[in-house]
Amino acid sequence: MLWQIGLFFSRIAVVTFGGACAVLADMTQEAVGGFGWLSPGEMADGLFLAETTPGPLIMATQFAGFIAAGSHPGSLSSHAAGLLGAGLTTWVTFAPCFLWIFACAPWMERLERAERLQGALAAITAAIGGLIANLALWFALHVLFRSVSVAGLPVLSSLDWRATVIAAGAALLLFPLKCGIMPTLALSAAAGLAFSAF
Repeated sequence: MLWQIGLFFSRIAVVTFGGACAVLADMTQEAVGGFGWLSPGEMADGLFLAETTPGPLIMATQFAGFIAAGSHPGSLSSHAAGLLGAGLTTWVTFAPCFLWIFACAPWMERLERAERLQGALAAITAAIGGLIANLALWFALHVLFRSVSVAGLPVLSSLDWRATVIAAGAALLLFPLKCGIMPTLALSAAAGLAFSAF
C-alpha cells in the first residue's frame, strides 16, 4: 500500500500543473474511483477540512494518504500505517516541486520570453479550468445526492433536499444578491445546523 501511495502521489506532483485545485481534482477521482482508498464522503470530508486552512493541498493529500494507508495497514497498526502514509504523501508531493524549482531557476527569465512555451502554458491553463469544473461537478453530485451510480450518474431518488435548499440559497446569496463569501458561509452553516437539529 505504501508503495502504491508513493507512486500515485509522486505522479500527480510531477505531472499536474496549475496549483492545488488541479491536483485535488485528479487525486479525488483516482483515490475514490480508481483505487477505492476512500469513500466519496471521506474524500469530501478531507477536502472540506483542507479548505478551512491556509494550505489546502497538503492537508488534503495527507488526509488521503493517512486514510488509504490506515485502512490497509498490512502488518502495522492502523495508526502507524496511517502516519507513515501521511508522511510519505507529504514527501513525494513536495520533493518534485523543489526539483522543478532548482532545475528551472537558472532559465526562468529566458523561459518567460519563449513564445512556444507561452502557448503551451495557455493550453495548460485551459485544461486546469476543465479540471476545476470537473471537481465542482464531482462535489455537487456527492453532496446533493446520497447515492451515485458506478457510471457517475446520480440516483435521482437519493436527492438530499436539505443540501439542495442550502446550495440554492447560497447561489442566490452569492450571485443575484452579491452577498460576500463569509456571510454566505455563515448562513449556510447555520442552515445546515438548523436542518440537522430538526
